[in-house]
Amino acid sequence: MSQDSDLKVTKVDFLKSQNSVQHHTDAYNTPNLVVRRGQPFLLQLTLSRELRATDKLSLHFSIGEKPMEPTGTLMSLNPRSTRNVSGWQISIVKSSGTECTLSVTSAPNAAVGIYGLIVKTGPNVYKPEKNTVYLLFNPWCEGDIVFLSNEAERKEYVLNDTGYIYVGSAFNIHSKPWNFGQFEESILDACMYLLDKSKLKMSSRRDPVVVSRAMSALVNANDDSGVVLGNWSGKYENGTSPMAWIGSVAILQQYYKTKKPVSYGQCWVFSGVLTTVMRCLGIPARSVSNFNSAHDTDENLRVDVYLNEKGEKLKWMSSDSVWNFHVWNDVWMKRKDLPSGFDGWQAIDATPQEQSQGIFQCGPCPVKAVKDGDVYLPYDSKFVYAEVNADKVYWRVKEENGRNKYTKLGVESQSIGANISTKAVGQNRREDITWQYKFPEGSSEERASMKRAVSYLQPSGMTPRARFAAVPMDVNLGNTVLGNTVQNEVVPKSGVQLKITNEKPLYPGNPIEVVITVKSTVAGSWTVDLASSCQLQSYTGKVHANLGYIKQTVKVEGQSEVHIPLKIMPDAYMKALATVDDEEHVQVTAIAEIQGTPEKLTKEMSLSFEYPPIQVQMPETAQLNKDFTCAFIFKNKLNVPLDNCKLMVEGLGIFKMATFDEGDIQPGRIIKSEVICTPTRVGEKKIVARLTSNQVKDISVEKGIMVTH
Repeated sequence: MSQDSDLKVTKVDFLKSQNSVQHHTDAYNTPNLVVRRGQPFLLQLTLSRELRATDKLSLHFSIGEKPMEPTGTLMSLNPRSTRNVSGWQISIVKSSGTECTLSVTSAPNAAVGIYGLIVKTGPNVYKPEKNTVYLLFNPWCEGDIVFLSNEAERKEYVLNDTGYIYVGSAFNIHSKPWNFGQFEESILDACMYLLDKSKLKMSSRRDPVVVSRAMSALVNANDDSGVVLGNWSGKYENGTSPMAWIGSVAILQQYYKTKKPVSYGQCWVFSGVLTTVMRCLGIPARSVSNFNSAHDTDENLRVDVYLNEKGEKLKWMSSDSVWNFHVWNDVWMKRKDLPSGFDGWQAIDATPQEQSQGIFQCGPCPVKAVKDGDVYLPYDSKFVYAEVNADKVYWRVKEENGRNKYTKLGVESQSIGANISTKAVGQNRREDITWQYKFPEGSSEERASMKRAVSYLQPSGMTPRARFAAVPMDVNLGNTVLGNTVQNEVVPKSGVQLKITNEKPLYPGNPIEVVITVKSTVAGSWTVDLASSCQLQSYTGKVHANLGYIKQTVKVEGQSEVHIPLKIMPDAYMKALATVDDEEHVQVTAIAEIQGTPEKLTKEMSLSFEYPPIQVQMPETAQLNKDFTCAFIFKNKLNVPLDNCKLMVEGLGIFKMATFDEGDIQPGRIIKSEVICTPTRVGEKKIVARLTSNQVKDISVEKGIMVTH
């Protein structure tokens, strides 16, 4: 019997605690070893006898259904050979007695996923118990194309499992706490399941460009039974309302368990889940909110808004829309597939808006290409460019002799793509990143970028769309879009200005009170016909109810101003508020026409409701595995009852998500709910609570606690 045949492996220790700290994977809640590519990890073998120079020893790492060496899906690593095996390396670090420590470094461009390990010693094959190793992207490795050099940014964009998603409107930005929870139980397995479900070739799994595009498709349920089913109908009885989710964990856990889409999501849910999936796989990611986001269905850089004579937006007219906000994602990587200069942040979007190459996916699109107007670059740069740069064109529709007559009221070229926001690195505050997407409005660079972009788009003439409006295509309705996109807005000759303000915060159950100000800034006397309306609408611009309007003629002389109040009583809107499950905004639109001139002005404002707060009572510090109590207290300070209240609470590393049915809460009533918490991880942790009801859709609170040993 040859001497080496009796060499057997009796145990493989994956040295999980030591390796996972080195690889920044110690937070993953999984029994298996999780490592990042391009970085060494150690394995300790226990042998039946000590290792000799003549012994044959090799480690075989394999991935996928048919592992083969030529495709880089089977790596046979021999510590005594210098043969290059797909860029992987192995060496013996220490061999003493029956113990042998090996160092293995995967290639910085290895396929990401689950690898199986077997160890061969001559004819003997040893398959360790728990023989799978999870290999992730590595932002700490210079050779990996997701390399991010700044440690604070890696902590935020890869390792932070909590954060905020910014919602509301450009006039009133709210931070919605969101638990990304990429390290929670079964989240990593859910992401690996998605990688398998994407049917990407193993060679494509090396490339974060391809992986992030595939995940933008799989996070929505369209086409491929992906994770979240979108629903903007306002009716969510058969699922969870998009407003109610506290984070991605419950969604991904349910999806992994049932393998069926989870009901329901809207843009911030798609973005929150996509951030979780990207961070979990090791690709630096952030959720990005764009305020006044254009959904330009035909890429002509123009969104048409149709108003009636009262200044009310017409529900049925346009397939284009301006969303109060839209949330997508940025992911960080080099773009080896593009000309140089487009590395860094790339926009991807999982909200199913438009198909790209036949399925609902979007990106990655270099943020730099959006800024510079290079909208010919893949992927989907025209769509992203329009979201932050389109012009808003107002039309008035008036019926004359049974036909609609269209009057162009004006063009807003600066309102779209405002306050682009993400959570700041290492701080609980909003960071404005508009400058990364756009040059300053009106600057020469912005005009040059717009000119470039327009040369790649085929803008149509300035007519309302034929399929929505009975307008012959040859009717001349003023300038073409080209003139308007590159020119600055024309300042009105009369110097009359329009302003909408609200004096006090808007609470459900109180009157809506706004003031329309007509102001003259130059000498002269002007008679102004004013129409102003108030509508209840969802964040996607969908009108749910017309609440009231005013029509008045006012005179302004010299440098003076006139204030016209618009007041809507609670009974005019409270019923409408309770009939939809969406977070509604109050949209105020005003049109002013200056008599004796062709001049017309339009102004819009969006008001968000304010709510009483949830109080959280708990200690400031806690100890690992020692119980403490956390109490949530809410007093209904509104003068209307809140029906069908639910309180959802979650604390990553402290307690699993819990839901309390609170029933109806009358005005003045106080509710209190308690959770027993057991911290399972040390460090700064957060507890998040969200209250929903028929009238009020989303009251959120978060509180931090320091967990020590």
